[in-house]
Amino acid sequence: MKRPADIPPFIVIAFWIAIWQITSVIIDNSIIFVGPAEVLHSFSVLLTRPDFSKSIVQTFCKISLGFLLAFFTGIMTGSLSCRFRVLNDLLKPPVLLMKSVPVASFVILALIWIGSKNLSVFISFIVVFPVIYINTRSGLAAADIRLLEMARVFGIGLPKKIRYIYVPALMPYLISGCNVALGMSWKSGIAAEVIGVPSNTIGEHLYLSKINLSTADLFAWTIVIILISALFEKIFLTLLRLVNV
Repeated sequence: MKRPADIPPFIVIAFWIAIWQITSVIIDNSIIFVGPAEVLHSFSVLLTRPDFSKSIVQTFCKISLGFLLAFFTGIMTGSLSCRFRVLNDLLKPPVLLMKSVPVASFVILALIWIGSKNLSVFISFIVVFPVIYINTRSGLAAADIRLLEMARVFGIGLPKKIRYIYVPALMPYLISGCNVALGMSWKSGIAAEVIGVPSNTIGEHLYLSKINLSTADLFAWTIVIILISALFEKIFLTLLRLVNV
């Protein structure tokens, strides 16, 4: 039987925009819920504000820094703990702690320790590190034992084993982990900014939207976050896949 054709993306988007508009008309309260036209107007106003680009750059740099620090640290410690069992045993408690403790608890502690300026860097790191660490260990552990034995028999050096055996085994796990971690880093980083309210950040504007009961601004800034995080995710995953070519 012939498989039904997929619905074109623009029809799917148009459908949900229509649902959005109908819902806003039914609720008929701009504080509780706003329609797409109001959000689009608010978004166009945001583009003209002098602090718009500064807030985006500030938030982007800090969350990206936290993610990248966690990414490289997770790969390094995951690789070493896969090689040295004692390191794996030592890292189990802090990794479990990072996975289990609510983000809000870390945010409050970080406000006490480092203040609000670099809060999103710290929180993004805390959230992303366990994901990268665990996927790195899983990927390296999945390396083909027969290929490793063949490399040992033929005296193949470590650099070639890394390039042709470990990296191909690691990449599917790493890409899968990054698919999850990238979104988590932005969600947690923005949440940290909303709580800490560092100046000239997207989180500060979200907080002000709540204070001023400006739901349209809240939706507009949320769209900005979605666009930026999607762009960063696309670029990063594309570069990561090139490593495995």
